[in-house]
Amino acid sequence: MSKQHGTHRYRALFLSDLHLGTRGCQAYLILDMLRHIEADTIYLVGDIIDGWRLRSGWYWPQAHNDVMQKLLRKVRRGARMVFVPGNHDEFARQFFGLTFGGIEIKRQAIHVAADGKRYLVTHGDEFDVVVRHSKWLAYFGDWAYVTALFVNTHFNAARRALGLPYWSFSAWAKLKVKNAVNFIGSFEKELANEAKRRGVDGVVCGHIHHPIIREMDGVTYVNSGDFVESCSLVVEHFDGAFEVLRWPRALALPGHVDERLIPVEEEEAQAAEAA
Repeated sequence: MSKQHGTHRYRALFLSDLHLGTRGCQAYLILDMLRHIEADTIYLVGDIIDGWRLRSGWYWPQAHNDVMQKLLRKVRRGARMVFVPGNHDEFARQFFGLTFGGIEIKRQAIHVAADGKRYLVTHGDEFDVVVRHSKWLAYFGDWAYVTALFVNTHFNAARRALGLPYWSFSAWAKLKVKNAVNFIGSFEKELANEAKRRGVDGVVCGHIHHPIIREMDGVTYVNSGDFVESCSLVVEHFDGAFEVLRWPRALALPGHVDERLIPVEEEEAQAAEAA
Protein backbone atom coordinates (compact mmCIF):
# COMPACT_ATOMS: atom_id res chain seq x y z
CA MET A 1 0.00 0.00 0.00
CA SER A 2 1.29 3.43 -0.89
CA LYS A 3 0.94 5.82 2.05
CA GLN A 4 3.33 8.54 1.00
CA HIS A 5 0.76 11.34 1.22
CA GLY A 6 -2.02 12.27 3.60
CA THR A 7 -3.31 10.79 6.82
CA HIS A 8 -5.17 7.49 7.07
CA ARG A 9 -7.69 7.01 9.87
CA TYR A 10 -8.68 3.69 11.40
CA ARG A 11 -10.97 2.59 14.19
CA ALA A 12 -8.14 0.94 16.13
CA LEU A 13 -4.37 0.59 15.87
CA PHE A 14 -2.32 -2.20 17.44
CA LEU A 15 1.43 -1.67 17.95
CA SER A 16 3.83 -4.02 19.69
CA ASP A 17 7.53 -4.70 20.09
CA LEU A 18 8.86 -1.25 19.23
CA HIS A 19 11.84 -1.97 21.52
CA LEU A 20 12.66 1.66 22.18
CA GLY A 21 16.02 1.83 23.93
CA THR A 22 17.75 -0.58 21.55
CA ARG A 23 19.87 0.06 18.48
CA GLY A 24 17.68 -2.29 16.45
CA CYS A 25 14.57 -0.14 16.94
CA GLN A 26 13.42 1.50 13.69
CA ALA A 27 12.43 4.74 15.47
CA TYR A 28 12.33 6.90 12.35
CA LEU A 29 10.02 4.45 10.62
CA ILE A 30 7.76 4.50 13.70
CA LEU A 31 7.67 8.31 13.58
CA ASP A 32 6.93 8.25 9.88
CA MET A 33 4.07 5.81 10.45
CA LEU A 34 2.62 7.81 13.37
CA ARG A 35 2.58 10.96 11.22
CA HIS A 36 0.41 9.22 8.61
CA ILE A 37 -1.91 7.08 10.73
CA GLU A 38 -4.63 8.16 13.16
CA ALA A 39 -6.90 5.89 15.17
CA ASP A 40 -9.71 6.30 17.70
CA THR A 41 -8.14 3.67 19.96
CA ILE A 42 -4.45 2.73 20.12
CA TYR A 43 -3.26 -0.45 21.82
CA LEU A 44 0.40 -0.71 22.80
CA VAL A 45 0.72 -4.48 22.97
CA GLY A 46 3.92 -4.81 24.97
CA ASP A 47 7.69 -4.45 24.60
CA ILE A 48 7.31 -0.79 23.73
CA ILE A 49 10.37 0.12 25.83
CA ASP A 50 13.11 -2.49 26.18
CA GLY A 51 13.91 -2.44 29.89
CA TRP A 52 16.13 -5.51 29.57
CA ARG A 53 18.49 -3.73 27.19
CA LEU A 54 18.42 -0.41 29.09
CA ARG A 55 19.50 -2.18 32.28
CA SER A 56 22.65 -3.45 30.60
CA GLY A 57 23.52 -0.15 28.91
CA TRP A 58 21.70 3.13 28.40
CA TYR A 59 20.78 3.96 24.81
CA TRP A 60 18.08 6.58 24.24
CA PRO A 61 18.60 8.87 21.21
CA GLN A 62 16.35 11.83 20.43
CA ALA A 63 14.34 9.82 17.89
CA HIS A 64 13.19 7.44 20.64
CA ASN A 65 12.13 10.39 22.76
CA ASP A 66 10.24 11.77 19.75
CA VAL A 67 8.28 8.51 19.46
CA MET A 68 7.10 8.82 23.07
CA GLN A 69 6.14 12.47 22.53
CA LYS A 70 4.24 11.57 19.38
CA LEU A 71 2.24 8.88 21.18
CA LEU A 72 1.39 11.25 24.06
CA ARG A 73 0.36 13.89 21.57
CA LYS A 74 -2.21 11.50 20.08
CA VAL A 75 -3.68 11.02 23.56
CA ARG A 76 -3.90 14.78 24.04
CA ARG A 77 -5.76 15.00 20.75
CA GLY A 78 -8.43 12.59 21.97
CA ALA A 79 -7.26 9.08 21.12
CA ARG A 80 -7.80 6.39 23.72
CA MET A 81 -4.54 4.57 24.47
CA VAL A 82 -4.22 1.23 26.29
CA PHE A 83 -0.80 -0.13 27.28
CA VAL A 84 -0.47 -3.89 27.88
CA PRO A 85 3.14 -4.36 29.10
CA GLY A 86 5.25 -7.23 27.82
CA ASN A 87 8.22 -9.09 29.26
CA HIS A 88 10.75 -6.47 28.10
CA ASP A 89 8.81 -3.63 29.74
CA GLU A 90 7.65 -5.70 32.69
CA PHE A 91 8.65 -2.81 35.00
CA ALA A 92 5.27 -1.27 34.07
CA ARG A 93 3.35 -4.29 35.36
CA GLN A 94 3.43 -2.89 38.87
CA PHE A 95 1.03 -0.18 37.63
CA PHE A 96 -1.83 -2.37 36.36
CA GLY A 97 -5.15 -0.58 36.70
CA LEU A 98 -3.63 2.91 36.78
CA THR A 99 -3.68 5.68 34.18
CA PHE A 100 -0.67 7.91 33.44
CA GLY A 101 -0.90 10.84 31.06
CA GLY A 102 -4.17 9.43 29.75
CA ILE A 103 -2.62 6.02 29.01
CA GLU A 104 -4.44 3.08 30.62
CA ILE A 105 -2.13 0.32 31.87
CA LYS A 106 -3.73 -3.13 31.84
CA ARG A 107 -2.57 -6.71 32.21
CA GLN A 108 -4.89 -7.71 29.38
CA ALA A 109 -7.73 -5.97 27.57
CA ILE A 110 -10.86 -6.91 25.67
CA HIS A 111 -11.33 -5.05 22.42
CA VAL A 112 -14.83 -4.98 20.93
CA ALA A 113 -14.61 -4.53 17.17
CA ALA A 114 -17.08 -2.61 15.02
CA ASP A 115 -18.78 -5.87 14.01
CA GLY A 116 -19.31 -6.85 17.66
CA LYS A 117 -16.58 -9.47 17.82
CA ARG A 118 -14.52 -9.55 21.02
CA TYR A 119 -10.73 -9.87 21.01
CA LEU A 120 -8.40 -10.62 23.90
CA VAL A 121 -5.43 -8.23 23.75
CA THR A 122 -2.29 -9.59 25.45
CA HIS A 123 1.43 -9.38 24.78
CA GLY A 124 1.73 -13.17 24.81
CA ASP A 125 4.93 -13.80 26.76
CA GLU A 126 3.04 -15.79 29.39
CA PHE A 127 2.35 -18.37 26.66
CA ASP A 128 6.04 -18.65 25.80
CA VAL A 129 7.39 -21.69 27.67
CA VAL A 130 10.97 -20.35 27.53
CA VAL A 131 10.06 -17.03 29.16
CA ARG A 132 7.75 -18.73 31.65
CA HIS A 133 10.01 -21.53 32.84
CA SER A 134 13.63 -20.68 31.89
CA LYS A 135 14.21 -16.94 32.25
CA TRP A 136 17.99 -17.35 32.04
CA LEU A 137 17.51 -18.99 28.64
CA ALA A 138 15.25 -16.12 27.61
CA TYR A 139 18.01 -13.64 28.52
CA PHE A 140 20.54 -15.69 26.56
CA GLY A 141 18.18 -15.79 23.60
CA ASP A 142 17.76 -12.02 23.88
CA TRP A 143 21.54 -11.57 23.70
CA ALA A 144 21.73 -13.79 20.60
CA TYR A 145 18.83 -11.90 19.07
CA VAL A 146 20.50 -8.53 19.65
CA THR A 147 23.61 -9.87 17.92
CA ALA A 148 21.49 -10.86 14.93
CA LEU A 149 19.92 -7.40 14.88
CA PHE A 150 23.39 -5.82 14.92
CA VAL A 151 24.15 -7.71 11.72
CA ASN A 152 20.73 -6.71 10.38
CA THR A 153 21.40 -3.01 11.07
CA HIS A 154 24.65 -2.97 9.09
CA PHE A 155 23.09 -5.07 6.35
CA ASN A 156 20.34 -2.47 5.90
CA ALA A 157 22.81 0.41 6.08
CA ALA A 158 24.42 -1.08 2.98
CA ARG A 159 21.00 -1.42 1.32
CA ARG A 160 20.19 2.24 2.07
CA ALA A 161 23.52 3.29 0.54
CA LEU A 162 22.42 1.49 -2.63
CA GLY A 163 19.00 3.18 -2.52
CA LEU A 164 17.19 -0.04 -1.59
CA PRO A 165 14.29 -0.23 0.91
CA TYR A 166 14.45 -1.84 4.36
CA TRP A 167 14.51 -5.64 4.35
CA SER A 168 14.96 -7.78 7.44
CA PHE A 169 17.70 -10.36 7.12
CA SER A 170 17.03 -11.51 10.70
CA ALA A 171 13.31 -12.09 10.02
CA TRP A 172 14.11 -14.05 6.87
CA ALA A 173 16.70 -16.16 8.69
CA LYS A 174 14.30 -16.88 11.56
CA LEU A 175 11.70 -18.33 9.23
CA LYS A 176 14.32 -20.60 7.68
CA VAL A 177 15.17 -22.26 11.00
CA LYS A 178 12.98 -25.29 11.61
CA ASN A 179 12.94 -24.95 15.41
CA ALA A 180 11.90 -21.29 15.14
CA VAL A 181 9.08 -22.17 12.75
CA ASN A 182 7.89 -24.91 15.10
CA PHE A 183 7.99 -22.48 18.05
CA ILE A 184 5.88 -19.93 16.16
CA GLY A 185 3.29 -22.61 15.37
CA SER A 186 3.12 -23.76 18.99
CA PHE A 187 2.83 -20.18 20.24
CA GLU A 188 -0.03 -19.40 17.86
CA LYS A 189 -1.87 -22.55 18.91
CA GLU A 190 -1.50 -21.69 22.62
CA LEU A 191 -2.97 -18.22 22.06
CA ALA A 192 -5.84 -19.58 19.98
CA ASN A 193 -6.65 -22.08 22.73
CA GLU A 194 -6.62 -19.28 25.32
CA ALA A 195 -9.07 -17.26 23.22
CA LYS A 196 -11.40 -20.26 23.05
CA ARG A 197 -11.06 -20.81 26.80
CA ARG A 198 -11.94 -17.16 27.47
CA GLY A 199 -14.97 -17.34 25.19
CA VAL A 200 -13.84 -14.53 22.86
CA ASP A 201 -13.80 -14.42 19.08
CA GLY A 202 -10.10 -13.79 18.69
CA VAL A 203 -6.81 -12.72 20.20
CA VAL A 204 -4.38 -9.90 19.39
CA CYS A 205 -0.80 -10.33 20.59
CA GLY A 206 2.83 -9.52 19.82
CA HIS A 207 6.00 -10.98 21.35
CA ILE A 208 7.28 -13.23 18.54
CA HIS A 209 7.79 -10.51 15.86
CA HIS A 210 5.75 -12.42 13.29
CA PRO A 211 2.81 -10.37 11.93
CA ILE A 212 -0.12 -12.41 10.68
CA ILE A 213 -3.90 -12.74 10.76
CA ARG A 214 -5.27 -16.25 10.51
CA GLU A 215 -8.26 -18.35 11.51
CA MET A 216 -7.36 -21.11 13.95
CA ASP A 217 -9.78 -23.57 15.53
CA GLY A 218 -12.73 -21.23 15.16
CA VAL A 219 -11.01 -18.08 16.48
CA THR A 220 -9.05 -15.29 14.82
CA TYR A 221 -5.37 -15.11 15.71
CA VAL A 222 -3.80 -11.68 15.14
CA ASN A 223 -0.15 -10.82 15.71
CA SER A 224 0.78 -7.17 15.33
CA GLY A 225 4.42 -7.90 14.52
CA ASP A 226 7.15 -5.43 15.48
CA PHE A 227 9.20 -2.40 14.48
CA VAL A 228 12.57 -4.11 14.69
CA GLU A 229 12.37 -6.78 12.00
CA SER A 230 9.15 -6.68 10.00
CA CYS A 231 8.22 -3.00 10.67
CA SER A 232 4.56 -3.94 10.88
CA LEU A 233 1.34 -3.03 12.66
CA VAL A 234 -2.29 -4.10 12.68
CA VAL A 235 -5.27 -1.81 12.08
CA GLU A 236 -9.01 -2.28 12.45
CA HIS A 237 -11.12 -0.67 9.75
CA PHE A 238 -14.47 0.91 10.55
CA ASP A 239 -16.31 -2.21 9.37
CA GLY A 240 -14.48 -4.38 11.91
CA ALA A 241 -12.02 -5.93 9.45
CA PHE A 242 -8.41 -6.33 10.63
CA GLU A 243 -5.39 -5.80 8.38
CA VAL A 244 -1.61 -6.13 8.72
CA LEU A 245 0.32 -3.15 7.36
CA ARG A 246 4.07 -2.97 6.78
CA TRP A 247 6.06 0.22 6.78
CA PRO A 248 9.35 -0.55 4.95
CA ARG A 249 10.07 3.00 3.78
CA ALA A 250 13.62 4.00 2.90
CA LEU A 251 15.43 6.23 5.38
CA ALA A 252 18.07 8.88 5.09
CA LEU A 253 21.64 7.80 5.73
CA PRO A 254 23.04 8.61 9.20
CA GLY A 255 24.14 12.23 9.32
CA HIS A 256 21.83 13.27 6.50
CA VAL A 257 18.54 15.15 6.91
CA ASP A 258 15.36 13.67 5.48
CA GLU A 259 12.49 16.14 5.28
CA ARG A 260 10.08 13.43 6.50
CA LEU A 261 12.08 12.93 9.70
CA ILE A 262 11.92 16.33 11.39
CA PRO A 263 11.92 16.31 15.22
CA VAL A 264 8.55 16.36 16.97
CA GLU A 265 9.23 19.79 18.53
CA GLU A 266 9.97 21.35 15.14
CA GLU A 267 6.94 19.65 13.60
CA GLU A 268 4.65 21.09 16.31
CA ALA A 269 6.16 24.55 15.85
CA GLN A 270 5.46 24.38 12.13
CA ALA A 271 1.88 23.31 12.77
CA ALA A 272 1.40 26.22 15.20
CA GLU A 273 2.72 28.69 12.63
CA ALA A 274 0.39 27.28 9.96
CA ALA A 275 -2.58 27.74 12.32
